[in-house]
Amino acid sequence: MLSPTEFLEVVRLAPLVGIDLIVADADGRVLVGERRNRPARGKWFVPGGRIRKDEWLDAAFTRIVETELGIAGMQRCAARFVGVYEHHYPDNFAAENGIGTHYVVLAYAFMLDSTVPVGRFDQHSQYAWLWPEELLMRDDVHKNSKQYFC
Repeated sequence: MLSPTEFLEVVRLAPLVGIDLIVADADGRVLVGERRNRPARGKWFVPGGRIRKDEWLDAAFTRIVETELGIAGMQRCAARFVGVYEHHYPDNFAAENGIGTHYVVLAYAFMLDSTVPVGRFDQHSQYAWLWPEELLMRDDVHKNSKQYFC
């Protein structure tokens, strides 16, 4: 595990690799959460997380679904691969001036029943199910989440 100083150096020098979860309900609404931390603090975003060094994609997917949504044991094969995206942010987790964050993101989509309680509140202050059209029109939804619906 890297110290915060070491991780900031990685953020300064290299892109991070992550998985984003495009979670829809049976009606076609999409789950978004209001981010508590940087980058993109205060913006609505689809759930997701970083892949760790030496972590297999299947293990990363299962961990991120559990960490972000509170759903244990979900397999990557239960989701549809949407594509590879790039996310660029002017800030970073440590709010250190002059260091942006660059992610290469693997996006996966799957369906959940919107009546099932999902979400962990260490990453997001609240969650909402939004229609894609509504999500695209809102200024508080981050542009990196909007790109999945354009």
